[in-house]
Amino acid sequence: MKEKNSYDPIRFNPREVAAEKCARDPEFKVAYDALEDEFATLAALLEARTQAGLTQAEVARRMGVSQPVLARIESSLGKQDHSPSLHTLRRYAKACGMELQIRMIKKDPRNATAE
Repeated sequence: MKEKNSYDPIRFNPREVAAEKCARDPEFKVAYDALEDEFATLAALLEARTQAGLTQAEVARRMGVSQPVLARIESSLGKQDHSPSLHTLRRYAKACGMELQIRMIKKDPRNATAE
């Protein structure tokens, strides 16, 4: 028998949910695929912070901003209305003990689409 106040999280895998929705809804898939670069950038930021063993508050302090500002920087990547500048990304990388590198890779012509 469960205790009344015991912690019982609901399993949620956002990638799995997105994959299922992409399979069912072509419009959702187009919109989701359009955010691929933003999701990859967010994953890179979170990976850098995790590898550095830092919290948002620690990265924020190293960047000279508040933790809520850093949270907005990280969350803005999925919104497309305001992405962080290269200057901000460089500061984030430096705060994590890393450097920012940008690469352009030739697309596979079978997957290339006009944007």
